[in-house]
Amino acid sequence: MRLLIMSDTHLPKRAKELPAQLLAELPRADVVFHAGDWVDAATLDLLEERSHRLIGVYGNNDGPDLRARLPEVAHADLGGLRFAVVHETGPAQGRETRCAARYPDTDVLVFGHSHIPWDTTAPTGLRLLNPGSPTDRRRQPRCTYMTAVVTDGFLTDVELHQLVR
Repeated sequence: MRLLIMSDTHLPKRAKELPAQLLAELPRADVVFHAGDWVDAATLDLLEERSHRLIGVYGNNDGPDLRARLPEVAHADLGGLRFAVVHETGPAQGRETRCAARYPDTDVLVFGHSHIPWDTTAPTGLRLLNPGSPTDRRRQPRCTYMTAVVTDGFLTDVELHQLVR
């Protein structure tokens, strides 16, 4: 099962549209994750239309229209792994321990908010993934998103993709 993971698209404030490279990944993904800060409902509509399955949450910059359609935290069992998606996880220091305590029945936590890519594993085995942002790099050298594969209960081939804009 191929995963496409993104967050913090901030359309149309930070970019006019999603990058072509990211959009080209949609038909190849079995599941698309979006960890919040969509900003506009048109992006949610687009991903719902083009994704085989979309799992998304709202972020701190999302208004009432998006909050009415999306949860604050989403959970999904995919290929033998338990996923959770949330926008904010708090400061980087202590993140693994804090998230392991908050999500004890989760194998993989997808999050956003910082626009900083993150891939670590807590002592409990919880994998934490932040794909950065495909449209607003902030202090990062490039805009980013992630892909991964779930096979027989294992997360493999986690890859951070850098976008050239």
